[in-house]
Amino acid sequence: PVSAGMKGSAIENFSCVIYNIFLMNCTWQAGRDAPADTQYFLYWQNSRDEEEMECQLYIKDENCRNVGCIFQNVSIGMEKAYFLVNGSSKDSLIQFYDEYIDLYKI
Repeated sequence: PVSAGMKGSAIENFSCVIYNIFLMNCTWQAGRDAPADTQYFLYWQNSRDEEEMECQLYIKDENCRNVGCIFQNVSIGMEKAYFLVNGSSKDSLIQFYDEYIDLYKI
Protein backbone atom coordinates (compact mmCIF):
# COMPACT_ATOMS: atom_id res chain seq x y z
CA PRO A 1 0.00 0.00 0.00
CA VAL A 2 1.17 3.51 -0.81
CA SER A 3 0.57 4.72 2.74
CA ALA A 4 2.59 1.94 4.39
CA GLY A 5 5.42 3.32 6.46
CA MET A 6 6.03 6.38 8.56
CA LYS A 7 4.70 9.62 7.07
CA GLY A 8 7.52 11.83 5.76
CA SER A 9 10.05 8.98 5.55
CA ALA A 10 10.03 8.56 1.75
CA ILE A 11 12.76 10.28 -0.24
CA GLU A 12 12.24 13.77 -1.68
CA ASN A 13 13.50 15.72 -4.71
CA PHE A 14 14.26 12.69 -6.89
CA SER A 15 15.89 13.58 -10.21
CA CYS A 16 18.01 11.94 -12.87
CA VAL A 17 20.46 13.42 -15.36
CA ILE A 18 22.03 11.62 -18.33
CA TYR A 19 25.65 12.39 -19.26
CA ASN A 20 27.54 11.37 -22.41
CA ILE A 21 24.53 9.30 -23.57
CA PHE A 22 25.48 6.23 -21.47
CA LEU A 23 25.83 7.53 -17.89
CA MET A 24 22.85 8.35 -15.69
CA ASN A 25 23.09 10.03 -12.30
CA CYS A 26 20.02 9.94 -10.03
CA THR A 27 19.90 11.81 -6.73
CA TRP A 28 17.47 12.38 -3.88
CA GLN A 29 17.22 13.69 -0.35
CA ALA A 30 16.30 11.64 2.69
CA GLY A 31 12.73 12.04 3.89
CA ARG A 32 12.49 14.92 6.38
CA ASP A 33 10.96 12.68 9.05
CA ALA A 34 12.99 9.53 8.31
CA PRO A 35 14.84 8.01 11.29
CA ALA A 36 18.60 8.67 11.33
CA ASP A 37 19.41 5.04 10.53
CA THR A 38 17.25 4.92 7.37
CA GLN A 39 19.05 3.53 4.34
CA TYR A 40 17.58 3.87 0.84
CA PHE A 41 17.87 1.51 -2.13
CA LEU A 42 17.16 2.41 -5.76
CA TYR A 43 15.77 -0.02 -8.33
CA TRP A 44 14.93 0.79 -11.91
CA GLN A 45 13.46 -0.92 -14.92
CA ASN A 46 14.19 0.55 -18.34
CA SER A 47 11.22 -1.13 -20.01
CA ARG A 48 8.59 -3.74 -19.27
CA ASP A 49 10.71 -6.31 -21.11
CA GLU A 50 13.81 -5.83 -19.00
CA GLU A 51 14.67 -7.05 -15.51
CA GLU A 52 14.48 -4.65 -12.58
CA MET A 53 18.00 -3.68 -11.51
CA GLU A 54 19.33 -2.35 -8.22
CA CYS A 55 21.87 0.43 -8.21
CA GLN A 56 25.45 -0.90 -8.20
CA LEU A 57 27.24 2.40 -7.46
CA TYR A 58 25.56 4.45 -4.74
CA ILE A 59 26.43 8.05 -3.89
CA LYS A 60 26.59 8.46 -0.11
CA ASP A 61 26.24 11.47 2.16
CA GLU A 62 28.40 12.27 5.21
CA ASN A 63 26.37 9.77 7.28
CA CYS A 64 26.95 6.96 4.73
CA ARG A 65 23.28 7.13 3.71
CA ASN A 66 22.56 6.39 0.04
CA VAL A 67 21.44 9.66 -1.59
CA GLY A 68 22.09 8.88 -5.23
CA CYS A 69 23.23 6.39 -7.83
CA ILE A 70 25.41 6.35 -10.91
CA PHE A 71 24.30 3.98 -13.66
CA GLN A 72 26.69 3.05 -16.45
CA ASN A 73 25.92 1.72 -19.93
CA VAL A 74 22.38 3.09 -19.90
CA SER A 75 20.34 2.53 -23.04
CA ILE A 76 17.55 5.00 -23.65
CA GLY A 77 14.35 3.59 -25.04
CA MET A 78 11.10 5.27 -25.94
CA GLU A 79 9.16 3.68 -23.07
CA LYS A 80 8.96 5.30 -19.66
CA ALA A 81 11.52 3.91 -17.22
CA TYR A 82 10.29 2.89 -13.77
CA PHE A 83 12.20 3.96 -10.66
CA LEU A 84 11.57 2.70 -7.13
CA VAL A 85 13.37 3.84 -3.99
CA ASN A 86 12.58 1.95 -0.83
CA GLY A 87 14.12 2.29 2.56
CA SER A 88 14.79 0.36 5.71
CA SER A 89 15.20 1.32 9.34
CA LYS A 90 15.37 -0.73 12.49
CA ASP A 91 12.99 1.74 14.14
CA SER A 92 10.04 1.96 11.72
CA LEU A 93 8.61 1.15 8.32
CA ILE A 94 9.81 3.52 5.57
CA GLN A 95 7.52 4.71 2.77
CA PHE A 96 8.66 3.94 -0.76
CA TYR A 97 8.87 6.41 -3.62
CA ASP A 98 8.25 5.46 -7.24
CA GLU A 99 8.03 7.33 -10.52
CA TYR A 100 7.85 6.69 -14.26
CA ILE A 101 10.25 8.92 -16.26
CA ASP A 102 10.68 9.44 -20.01
CA LEU A 103 14.47 9.06 -20.24
CA TYR A 104 14.57 10.40 -23.78
CA LYS A 105 13.20 13.72 -22.45
CA ILE A 106 15.96 14.14 -19.84
